[in-house]
Amino acid sequence: MSAAEGPLVVGVDSSTQSTKALVVDASTGQVVASGQAPHTVSTGAGRESDPRQWWDALCEALRQCGDAAHEAAAVSIGGQQHGLVTLDAHGEPVRPALLWNDVRSAPQARRLVEELGGPKAWAERTGSVPAASFTATKWAWLAEHEPDAVRATAAVRLPHDYLTERLTGQGTTDRGDASGTGWWASGSEAYDEEVLAHIGLDPALLPRVVRPGEVAGTVHARGELPFSRGTLVAAGTGDNAAAALGLGLRPGTPVVSLGTSGTVYAVSTHRPADPTGTVAGFADAHGGWLPLACTLNCTLAVDRFAALLGLDREAVEAGSSVTFLPYLDGERTPNLPHASGLLHGLRHDTTGGQLLQAAYDGAVHSLLGALDLVLDADADRSAPLLLIGGGARGKAWQQTVRRLSGRPVQVPEARELVALGAAAQAAGLLTGEDPASVARRWGTARGPVLDAVERDEETLARITGVLSDAAPLFEREPNRN
Repeated sequence: MSAAEGPLVVGVDSSTQSTKALVVDASTGQVVASGQAPHTVSTGAGRESDPRQWWDALCEALRQCGDAAHEAAAVSIGGQQHGLVTLDAHGEPVRPALLWNDVRSAPQARRLVEELGGPKAWAERTGSVPAASFTATKWAWLAEHEPDAVRATAAVRLPHDYLTERLTGQGTTDRGDASGTGWWASGSEAYDEEVLAHIGLDPALLPRVVRPGEVAGTVHARGELPFSRGTLVAAGTGDNAAAALGLGLRPGTPVVSLGTSGTVYAVSTHRPADPTGTVAGFADAHGGWLPLACTLNCTLAVDRFAALLGLDREAVEAGSSVTFLPYLDGERTPNLPHASGLLHGLRHDTTGGQLLQAAYDGAVHSLLGALDLVLDADADRSAPLLLIGGGARGKAWQQTVRRLSGRPVQVPEARELVALGAAAQAAGLLTGEDPASVARRWGTARGPVLDAVERDEETLARITGVLSDAAPLFEREPNRN
């Protein structure tokens, strides 16, 4: 292990498809050890995972970190948002977790919005208009389709809550992840009793919301983990809030995250409440707000299209008027949960590389369309976009974002920003610092800036037109018989 200047901390990113663990020097931000292990996600109508896989993957990732993990003084978990984890009286999963990209609860989402005052009332109450990704809609779906599972449930958790509870033995969450449930009121920063009563969820089943900077507990698990007994455990948070910590974001700095899902967000001092539902009014992990727009189809959808074409993901070609809307898993932004992929404008001379570029264009169009709504009115619209996530280092992604945004793009050199943000949160427990200040001290946002190019208004307008014309097709519910 490399010599460390200060205490060691562990940051974890439990994402949709894998769990990554970093052991970080709290003084310098140097990553001294790392590990990673995969999970599986179901295919078909739903998207589900067994939470016990996340725990097994965490144990394996920490095992790969070796002795460094044993020396860590604090740990924090960043995890995929929105997932519904139902536990029985023994703490075992009642059923696989319903993940953020499971859109089966779209009818329940529509019904909840209508029954509790409409979009504006929801935005004012919770900061967001719930879509199929939100946990409240998933609980409503479960109550309707699997009432026996609901009756067997003794605790309801989010993915990061589940792992934190396995570490500490205590049911806790944080304001950032709680704000994506639909049952946490952003105005009062407390669980919303009316929403919970409406969906039939006993608040006693929910975890305690830990305040920013508060210790969630200490490690109590024996045998499976390398931590010393008594290692401090931070509150943890959702993946986007953790990445915001990992970048040390200041208000107004725009972020475009390219992962399985795509997101655009910025830290704000103002509580968001967008009645259109495009922007989710999330809380961040250290007392402010994180207005965010999310798409369901990003790198995974583009990679799938590249595989169908038999092309490398970088094998794009310009010069076509073909349009592809890559809504392979339905879509959240725009809110079209029943949509599928749509290809328009195909000609005899259209090449495979042009089709692939159209997939990139369609994915980025959805993200940039929400960017102005995410940013506060006084934000600098010419500032570089921070480009992060698994796709951020791909040349095709970089060039597509530059061309369709017309803005400079900065690609931070630091990798695994969700895990780094969790590590900064853990370090804050030891130093008393704001975790974002810790990340700024570590210099995590440093990286090359790609100059702005002229914005491709023609492509943006073409995609917008195709999307508008196709809306009636996208809004039809599929026949699953």
